[in-house]
Amino acid sequence: MLSPCLLSSCSDWFISPLCTDGRAVRGLSGLSALWGSRGGRTAVGGAGGHPRARTRSVHAPKGKHEARSRVFADLSRDEYAQVQDYMLRQKELNISTRQSTRPDDNFLFLIDLRPSLHGWESSERTVRTISPVGVTGGSYSCGRGGGRTSRLWLRASVCCCRLKMNSLLKWAVGLLVLFSVLLNLALIVGYSRRTPTCATRSVHAPKGKHEARSRVFADLSRDEYAQVQDYMLRQKELNISTRQSTRPDENFLFLIDLRVPAKSEVLAHLDAHGPAPRREATVVVFHGSTGFIKEYVVGPLPKPSDHRDVTAQDYKAELPLSARPVTIGEYILIFKLLEQRVFLPLAKVLHESFGADHKHRLNAFEQMPRGVRSGERKTWISFFRDQSGMYIQPAGFEYFESVNALLDAYRAGSVQKLSASPWEDYGSLKPRSRPLQVGPQLVSPEGPRYSVSHNHVLYMDWSFAFGLSSLTGMRVFDVRFKDERVLYELSVQEAMSVYGSVTPGMGMTKFLDSSIGIGRFAHELVRGVDCPYEATYVDTYRYIDVAEAGRYRNSICVFELSLGQPLRRHFADFFSHSYGGMVNSALVFRTITAIGNYDYMWDFIFYQSGAVEAKVHATGYISSSFLVAGSLKHGHQVAHNVLGNIHTHFINFKVDLDVAGVKNMFQTKDMEFRNVSLPWMPEHHAMVPHLVEKTLSCEQEAALRHGTKIPRYLHVSSNQTNRWGHARSYRLQVYSFNGDHLPESEPEERSISWARYKVSITKHKEQERTSSSLYNQNDMWSPVVDFSSFIHDNESIVNEDLVAWVTAGFLHIPHSEDIPNTVTVGNGGGVLLRPHNYFDMDPSIESPDSVYLSPGSESSCESNRMACAEQESCGPQRPAFSYHGFEGVMKFED
Repeated sequence: MLSPCLLSSCSDWFISPLCTDGRAVRGLSGLSALWGSRGGRTAVGGAGGHPRARTRSVHAPKGKHEARSRVFADLSRDEYAQVQDYMLRQKELNISTRQSTRPDDNFLFLIDLRPSLHGWESSERTVRTISPVGVTGGSYSCGRGGGRTSRLWLRASVCCCRLKMNSLLKWAVGLLVLFSVLLNLALIVGYSRRTPTCATRSVHAPKGKHEARSRVFADLSRDEYAQVQDYMLRQKELNISTRQSTRPDENFLFLIDLRVPAKSEVLAHLDAHGPAPRREATVVVFHGSTGFIKEYVVGPLPKPSDHRDVTAQDYKAELPLSARPVTIGEYILIFKLLEQRVFLPLAKVLHESFGADHKHRLNAFEQMPRGVRSGERKTWISFFRDQSGMYIQPAGFEYFESVNALLDAYRAGSVQKLSASPWEDYGSLKPRSRPLQVGPQLVSPEGPRYSVSHNHVLYMDWSFAFGLSSLTGMRVFDVRFKDERVLYELSVQEAMSVYGSVTPGMGMTKFLDSSIGIGRFAHELVRGVDCPYEATYVDTYRYIDVAEAGRYRNSICVFELSLGQPLRRHFADFFSHSYGGMVNSALVFRTITAIGNYDYMWDFIFYQSGAVEAKVHATGYISSSFLVAGSLKHGHQVAHNVLGNIHTHFINFKVDLDVAGVKNMFQTKDMEFRNVSLPWMPEHHAMVPHLVEKTLSCEQEAALRHGTKIPRYLHVSSNQTNRWGHARSYRLQVYSFNGDHLPESEPEERSISWARYKVSITKHKEQERTSSSLYNQNDMWSPVVDFSSFIHDNESIVNEDLVAWVTAGFLHIPHSEDIPNTVTVGNGGGVLLRPHNYFDMDPSIESPDSVYLSPGSESSCESNRMACAEQESCGPQRPAFSYHGFEGVMKFED
């Protein structure tokens, strides 16, 4: 048995093998880690501790180190030597430890820890030998020739030896502890008052130059928004209002946004140095007076002088006013109606049932779509307590068809009445414990290695232009690696959720977030939480359902991130001893949009290997409903009378890859086992993996549905080849945990038909700019954009300008850990765009971040900047770089 001691201990190993007896003396060594101290926020006890980390700790870690955890500790060097010595003393085994031992001799091959299967009682130390007939299956062979096997048991019997201290020794120990505490405080204060001289600018200029022509993609400026608004107001025949309180039967200027020029015009400007395309804005007006929605193009900017109606051109149909999203003006009317027609007449009912009064209010939360057929504007409204995270505070008040019907039933006692329960603020995100220390921070000792100018970013071998659409959110254009365009456009298109519930509020809910405005809700990012403190922050401007364009400070962030792992590495153990590696540092372009209850974190990540990743993580509050009979068929109870409703998340990305030009193909690759005759042994057959390649020729063939067997390698390829004769291509690697798509028999499905497909490849068309629209949410039954129509004409996709539409997401079955907030871990999806035979070799080999070590050059800064890290004038104090890896390399000699 192992008994931990408070002050000191003495311990013995008792070795009791099955074939012989012996004894070795050694105490247990081990490692136990606690999360929560200063610096790395871990404390290490036993083997492997770092004294510098512990002396800098300001706060004691949570909990205490567990001495009993040493039962799992790896063997120490002394223990290995003792076991080896013991085994060599067993003469009857005739064991050799020479590396040149012949296969027909007995060789001590392995010594390792064997953890006990009996709790804390014991641990085995295992010895494995190789006998003349091979490796024995157990611990070691008790005889020559591979006879029987047995285990070598090393049990720890630890006795507790308490140290007795006289009073003088106690005083001495007390003074020593006091001195240590004061010294640590002095060191901490001294360290905190240091003011290192950090580089305010990058030491090295970024590769390439900022491209002024990239401003063709730039979002509208505040002045341009104002100019467009002023121009539209001067068109007296339109009779437009910009007041947020505009009534639905009036004409309202709802949206102004950049109209991205046609791709052909942009490429002529970027690549052939042609004239800049005309800069224009799209303007959406709700013509309440006539019952239709119109979209206008206004230009040129700045100083617009003309406009044209493009509604029929873009949508091939008229847009009914019933397809509009609900405006601030409508919400003002709805809230006034609820106050007068619901809250006042039902004041007694709401107070007795839900505890509602002038201090405890109920909030309305409407569901979508509004109605069950085209042209309807009927909305189920649920009520939630006006508390932190109201979305998880359902009141259970949504069933009756009218206020009078509820009052009559309530007075007659024909309804099941609820007793008001205390309002519990379990949705609050206020910290439950006092902050103790600052966690790890991102530091660039020599300044950022990227540059942001206007809407253009340079980073290592990358460059791209960026923007933020009020409707669809984040987007980048003209993405180049080593000055060669690989992406024309990468953008978010839509975020969709379908809910399940037995209650009417959630039972019909299908949210399409672009109809509310994904980019509309990109607010200021919190330094040090939403993005690293030292990130570069960018302001954005938007005009959607407002009286004038608004500035949203710090709503985009750009930063370089070390992912804490190597991008690549190899330690050469067998031959040509060396180490080569490279830290995985990448540029992150991020925004976060808080759309009602959910917060979506959108990342575009640019890796030094030439890969680009687009991904989303969801956090925020789940939507919930009041727990009633039958509710548990649609989710889990997560709080008192609260059901977390099952729902899907589907995210659609537009990926316009231009692989070595605009003439591309779509290819798939996979593997299959084939039974073949081996050329060197024709009489023998074996199942051998084979490469299976295919070029898909038309759009319907390249519409890859969820739930079907899809080849694992999907490529947008060029006719050009690399040095080795393979088509230069980029691979689409989708990672997704989405749930099932809404059955196509449902009348609303056409408005979200893009979600049928994991990947769909179409020929680029200016008329097919987006997979969804502002109007699909409120007219799901006759959508003006039906993505499935993009592939109905089944055009050729061979040697054409191609667009990949990628759908990722996850199924969310809410659980108690979603209270109060859903965490980002595991809740997301995305697509990785990876070069595949695009280059002749991995381009990251040319990165200045590469590190190379060889025996004798471990401390050289020539090809390892970290060897000189302790000499940097700014940044955290580090121990001097050291490396001893070559001491343990395999040597094929004694």
